[in-house]
Amino acid sequence: MTRTVSAGAALLSRLRSVGVDYIFANSGTDFPPIIEGLAEAAATDMPLPHALTIPHEHAAMGMAHGYYLATGRPQAVMAHTNVGLANCAIGAINAHVEHVPVLLFSGRTPTTEAGRFGARTVPIGWGQEMRDQTALVREASKWDYELRFPEQAPALVDRALAIATTTPRGPVYISLPREVLCEPCPATELDAPPAMRAPDAEPGPQAIARLARLIAEAQSPVIFAQHGAGGADGFAALQRLAEDWAIPVCQYWAVQLALPTDHPMAAPADPAPLLDKADLVICLDTLAPWMPDAHAPHPDATVVHMGPDPLSTRTPIRSFRADLSIACELEPGLVALASALNGHTPGPAVAIRHQSMAAANTSARARVLDAAAPDDGDGMTKAQIALALSDALAGRDAIVLSELGAPMAPMQLSHHQAWYQEPHAGGLGWSFPAAMGMQLADPDRLVVATMGDGSYMFANPVACHQIAEALRLPILIVVLNNADWGAVRQSVLGLYPDGHAAQTNDMPLTGLAPSPDFGAIARASRALGLRATTHAEFSSALAEALAHVTARKGAALIDVATRR
Repeated sequence: MTRTVSAGAALLSRLRSVGVDYIFANSGTDFPPIIEGLAEAAATDMPLPHALTIPHEHAAMGMAHGYYLATGRPQAVMAHTNVGLANCAIGAINAHVEHVPVLLFSGRTPTTEAGRFGARTVPIGWGQEMRDQTALVREASKWDYELRFPEQAPALVDRALAIATTTPRGPVYISLPREVLCEPCPATELDAPPAMRAPDAEPGPQAIARLARLIAEAQSPVIFAQHGAGGADGFAALQRLAEDWAIPVCQYWAVQLALPTDHPMAAPADPAPLLDKADLVICLDTLAPWMPDAHAPHPDATVVHMGPDPLSTRTPIRSFRADLSIACELEPGLVALASALNGHTPGPAVAIRHQSMAAANTSARARVLDAAAPDDGDGMTKAQIALALSDALAGRDAIVLSELGAPMAPMQLSHHQAWYQEPHAGGLGWSFPAAMGMQLADPDRLVVATMGDGSYMFANPVACHQIAEALRLPILIVVLNNADWGAVRQSVLGLYPDGHAAQTNDMPLTGLAPSPDFGAIARASRALGLRATTHAEFSSALAEALAHVTARKGAALIDVATRR
C-alpha cells in the first residue's frame, strides 16, 4: 500500500524540497493540521523548512521580503484565515510593487459545520468565513488558488514557486481549508525535483545591440536607476559602462543602490538638468523615473526602458514614453549590454564628457557632504545622521535600510547590497522586519535599519523586538525621531507652500507628540536602548551600539532626536 501523510505534512515537506528555508508563521485555530503535520514530518524524519513563530503577520511578510533581498530565494509565509491574511496585505502590496516573490498561505475557516474531520469546532469558524477571502490580497498576487484535494498539495507548491519566480516576479497566494489539510496524501516523491521551473528572462540580442548603438552614438546620454542593478555582476557591469561611456546615473527616489555613491558618474538625484539636455534616456527598472508634472525628456530624445516589467503592466496608469522596451531581469541585461558595448569604441567626445560630468558630480557630492557636517545644535538633520552612520560603518560589510530614515546621498556606499529604501508601495513598518529577515539569511553581516518614528510604530515594535530576541538577531535600529509625520508634512508643503498649513506651528494631522520612550520598548525585550539629542551623543551611542551588536549580545536601538 502507498504510504500516506496528512496533506499538511506533505505541503510542508514539499516546500523544503523545492528550496524554501523558512516558514514565517502566525498560527490560529485553522493550524492544527499544520502543527500536527510539522510534528508528523519530524517524527518520520521528513525534511522540513524551519517553521518560525512570528507574532504578527506584517513582520512575517517583511522578514520574507528581506530574506529574499539578501539571498534571492523566495520564502513562505503562513497566516491565520482572513484576519491573519488581512495583516499580510500591506506586506503583499510591498512585495508586489518590488517584484519580490513570496509564497503566501493562509488557512480558510472550515466549510463544513459537522460530520467531517476538521469541521468547525469554535464560534470563530462562523465569524471568519468570507465569500471571497482571496480578495484581501488578489491585486497584490500574481496567482491564487484554494487547495481542494489533499493530493494537490505537492503539485501546487511546485506551481506556486514557478509562477512566483517567473519574470516579473511577485507574491502568490494559496488558501488552505482545514478539512483538506487533515486528509491523507500520498507521501511518495515528496523529495523529487520541482515539476516545473520559471522560464529564463534573457534580453533579446537584437534589442541589446540596438541599445549599444544608441549609446555609442549619443551626445548626452543619461541613466535613471531605481531598483539597483540586479546583483553583483550587474552592479559591476553598470559601473563599467557608465565609466567607459561617460553616462551619468541618476538614482532618483531609488530603493536600492545601482552605483557607488562616490563613483564619478553618480549624479545628483535631481532629474531636471539631466533631462534638459539628454538625447538618450535609459530607464533601468524604474517605476517613476521622474515626476511628469515637473520633468520631461526632450521631444527629440530616445527613451529606453529595460527591466523585468519595462512598461509596469501591473500599474493601471503610467504614461512615461518608451521608444524601446527591453524585458529582462536587470542583471543579465546589464551584463549583455556591457558586452555588446565592447564592440564599439568611445570617441574623443566621450572623454570630454567624462571630464565634465565627473567634475560636476564630484562638486555636487562635496556640497552634500558639507551640508551634512555636524554642528552643535540640538537634534540632527537626516543628512547628519546618515553621514555619522556612514563614518561609523567605514570598513564594515554592512547593509543599511532606510525607511524615511538615513538618506543615500551623504553615505559612502560601495556594494550592491549596501543600501535599501522602503518600497514604492509605501506600506510602512517595512525596514525593521526586513532587516531581521536579512540578518537571519546572513548572520555574519552587520544589518542596520534606519526609520522614522512613525515607521517604527507601524512595524509593531513590541512584536519585532520579541522576534529579534527569540531568534537572537543582533540588528542595529536607528529611529530618526522628529515626533512628526515628516513625509506628510513635506507633501503638504509641496502642494501648498504658502498655505495656511505651512504658516501654522501645529500642522493638522501630522504631529506624533508626545513621543514614546522607544528605548524602553527595546529594553523590554533585553535589547540595548539608547537616546541621543546631539551629534556628540549620537556618535557615542553608535560606538556603544555597534560594539553591542558585533559582539552578538542582541539588538540595539538608538532613538535620535531629529530636526524637522
